[in-house]
Amino acid sequence: MSLAVTVIRSPYALYDTAPPPGVPVLDIDPFSKAYFDDPYPAQEQMRESGPFFWLSRYGVGGVARYELVREVLTDWKTFCSARGIGMEDFARHGRFRLRSLILEADPPEHDISRQVLARALSPSVLGGLRERFEAQATTLVEKLIERRTFDAVADLAQAYTLSIFPDAIGMGVEGREKLLPHADALFNSFGPRNEFFEASRAKANFAWIEEQGRRENLRSDGIGMLVHEAADRGEISAEAAAMLVRALLQAGLDTSVNSIAAALHALATFPSEWAKLRADPNLARNAFDEAIRFESPAQTFFRTATKPAVLGGAPVEEGAKVLVVLSAANRDPRKWTEPDRYVITRRQLGHVGFGAGIHACVGQVLAKLEGEVLLSSLARHVKTINLAGEPLRHYNNTIRGWATMPMTIVAT
Repeated sequence: MSLAVTVIRSPYALYDTAPPPGVPVLDIDPFSKAYFDDPYPAQEQMRESGPFFWLSRYGVGGVARYELVREVLTDWKTFCSARGIGMEDFARHGRFRLRSLILEADPPEHDISRQVLARALSPSVLGGLRERFEAQATTLVEKLIERRTFDAVADLAQAYTLSIFPDAIGMGVEGREKLLPHADALFNSFGPRNEFFEASRAKANFAWIEEQGRRENLRSDGIGMLVHEAADRGEISAEAAAMLVRALLQAGLDTSVNSIAAALHALATFPSEWAKLRADPNLARNAFDEAIRFESPAQTFFRTATKPAVLGGAPVEEGAKVLVVLSAANRDPRKWTEPDRYVITRRQLGHVGFGAGIHACVGQVLAKLEGEVLLSSLARHVKTINLAGEPLRHYNNTIRGWATMPMTIVAT
């Protein structure tokens, strides 16, 4: 199927490659304000145009159907991460930022880093954090019940995550508010160097975030020190340990904040699902996971073809960037029944909100613990949860989230 469109080039386009013959060409900008305000019509167009489509504005191909998204994410040998999971190709454009040793590395280097982080985020480590997370969630929820109306982004999602996540890593108290701008800049860097990218880069202090991963700046009882102990055993270098802790602090915060906000928004707009959660707070983890499928805070990533390949019947050249639309795959009707409904009892095993394959988010276990504990606390202490005004979006090239979300809650 071929769609005739007027070709409009983005001023931020890096590639002028022509689409393969017969591939649908779409005039969609998935890195624009209009897209993030309402991405679902564009995502449906990407899915239904064909298994592989071409974005005329950026000169890159992409996949949005669940089956093809998983194929790209799980075949790291053909579609690699080591050349950057953003639009820029490290091999072609160089590196304007430090790469992630976990997100932007392939085996065997990737496996070493992942084993270190998996051990630092083991069930026994997370089990030791649960009681502290629960206590802080209860304290925060009780304070917000007294206020009744508040901003669910700043006063709940951000406040809770900033109170527990840096603590768990072992970061000091001072300067935690600087973490959010750095996370914003990181995820913006995966897209084009547009106005979102430039605005976030101006607020980030990259020398500061690098220092936060170093041993001397961490408490001895945090996850970060467990990573440095791997360096003591000779599993990784001291510099790699600092980079892995920095990656946790950058990549593990914004995703958690926006995933919690996504769950709060979904529960406020689907009262029947809030009633289910109140009746059974043990559904909290599933409610959190379903919000990530339904809202998909992480919208897209890129991969780079390491060799000539065929994707959805279309030829893909070596070195070609492939846009992977996680959010569209998570609402693909070929995979999900009633995908546009938020259902907390849904069996959503296999959603790609945290990625898939060897590069699936290693920190998702920590994010799920945070989300589960907070939603469970709300379900036990709050009777009603409602939006108190129109939420406002925060714009980022990769993360779809909110700037503000007025909310009102009433105690049980």
